[in-house]
Amino acid sequence: MTSEFLAAFDALPSGSFKAQFEGRPYIVSKSVLSKGKAQKLVAEELGGSDYISLNLYRLASGPRLKPCEMPTQKVVTFVLGLTPD
Repeated sequence: MTSEFLAAFDALPSGSFKAQFEGRPYIVSKSVLSKGKAQKLVAEELGGSDYISLNLYRLASGPRLKPCEMPTQKVVTFVLGLTPD
């Protein structure tokens, strides 16, 4: 996982918000869990079928990205290209 990904992820607002990815609208929810040691992001394309889900764990040994049943590259590309409204 790159520092670019972490910076893009951390720049996203917490809570629910609308955003754009590749010109398509999404509703996104970013949650903080376990006193900040874990974060979850879920996004659904509005009017489409795309779905993104990931967990990011902030461990003493370094951050760990765990996509939920999808390729890591898909969630990395999504976070890097996501633009909140």
